[in-house]
Amino acid sequence: MQRLVKALALAGVALGALAAAAPVEANDIVLKMAVPDWPPTRIMQDLANEKYKAASGNNVKLEADFIPWGVYYERLAASLTSGEKKYQMAVSDSQWLGAFVEGGYYMKINQFIDNDPEWQAIFKDLHPNLVAAYSTYPHKSGNYYGFPQMPDVLVTYYRNDLFCDASEQAAFQAKYSKKLPCTGEEMDDLDWDTFGQIGEFFMRKKGDKLAGQTLDDDFYGVAYQAGKDYDFAIMQVNGFIWQHGADIWDETKAPEGQAEGVVNSPEAVKALEQYLSYVKYMPPVVKTGTMDIFKTDELFREGKVALNVNWIGFAESAIAPETSKVAGKIAFAQPPGIRGSDGKIVRWQNIGGQPFVLTTWNSDEVTKESLAFCKWWLSDEIQTEYARRGGQSGLQSVYNKPDYNTFRPWNRAWAPSLDWQKDVWHVPDFYELLVNSQEEYVKAITGQQDAKTTMDNIAAFQQNLLTEAGLIK
Repeated sequence: MQRLVKALALAGVALGALAAAAPVEANDIVLKMAVPDWPPTRIMQDLANEKYKAASGNNVKLEADFIPWGVYYERLAASLTSGEKKYQMAVSDSQWLGAFVEGGYYMKINQFIDNDPEWQAIFKDLHPNLVAAYSTYPHKSGNYYGFPQMPDVLVTYYRNDLFCDASEQAAFQAKYSKKLPCTGEEMDDLDWDTFGQIGEFFMRKKGDKLAGQTLDDDFYGVAYQAGKDYDFAIMQVNGFIWQHGADIWDETKAPEGQAEGVVNSPEAVKALEQYLSYVKYMPPVVKTGTMDIFKTDELFREGKVALNVNWIGFAESAIAPETSKVAGKIAFAQPPGIRGSDGKIVRWQNIGGQPFVLTTWNSDEVTKESLAFCKWWLSDEIQTEYARRGGQSGLQSVYNKPDYNTFRPWNRAWAPSLDWQKDVWHVPDFYELLVNSQEEYVKAITGQQDAKTTMDNIAAFQQNLLTEAGLIK
């Protein structure tokens, strides 16, 4: 009997050891993420496919749903509000935070940060302008909903084969009594007045000479976003407004802040007038209201304009020979601005880029895996690799690496631009504000109304809407 008991005991120990040694069954988990379709998100998906392996042992796959930028907000909003619960995560524009947080669709993430030193270190490492724009709602509240990633800024793309050409240099000097910028440092000092001269200077007709070559088609001086879809005018106009010392309505001043007298201030009107003054140096498509960020990118890559102000996110395709006729002939610099009384350039711009957000209907396990993926994505190793492949990182420890500027030619303009970033409204009513502003700006761009009428119309609309929403007294 004792032998039997002993044998059973030993068997039990053996079975227990086997059970302990047996691997826990891995679950298959798909993280479905809504993303805008453009180069930075394609790079992200490639990296995830190649390198991501969940530390939990689960089989976790990131599945990105690529949606065209022009309809991205509408498609994501339709999905979130329909109750279909299609997405576990999303790449969200910063200005959507208010609407989708108040709707109950975006998960607050403070508890995860507060309880995790690794997350605390990541947020401390992120540039504060990114945390303010991509994470925080309401503004300056300390309530976090987004993980800052894919930060984007406007930069200057220019044809250095033209700007550095000796004959073009001499002609510009003769006409304007100043040097045509050539080096990155010279272009970093570009103000809007010289930008306008560059636009005028490089306007050429078919058959004219350009850097010693006879043109087969008309050639144009400059380009920047002036499109009717989504935010493809306001994101450029806002920079002019802030640089002129004017402002858009700011939710930080609610409910005492006003739209009337602010949005349509004399300085704001002057800013729009300056923005509109350069349209005549752009390809004629600008007068159709369709010169969005994709069109300006296309025009530059096709070799039809000398200089383009656009998001860094498009730069990879501009330098690739398979997608760009001007590959090997371009350089990058900080965006133009207004020269202050001290001689320095004031270059406030509207921040681009997007955070990751988690939706509120996820199970605990999916939430855990989503957080793990975000932490992996914001690790030094992956963010560095992302930057090497043409993306951008908001981690100071990454973009301050000694060799960071060697990763891509536009990186030299990246970090200096971050300190100059502001954002549009984060209020739930942002979409109505956006649509109205876009409609009015495009009327001005296409010559249907002047700058003062445009700003007066926007101010009146915003004053009424924000008063009804209780955001203005």
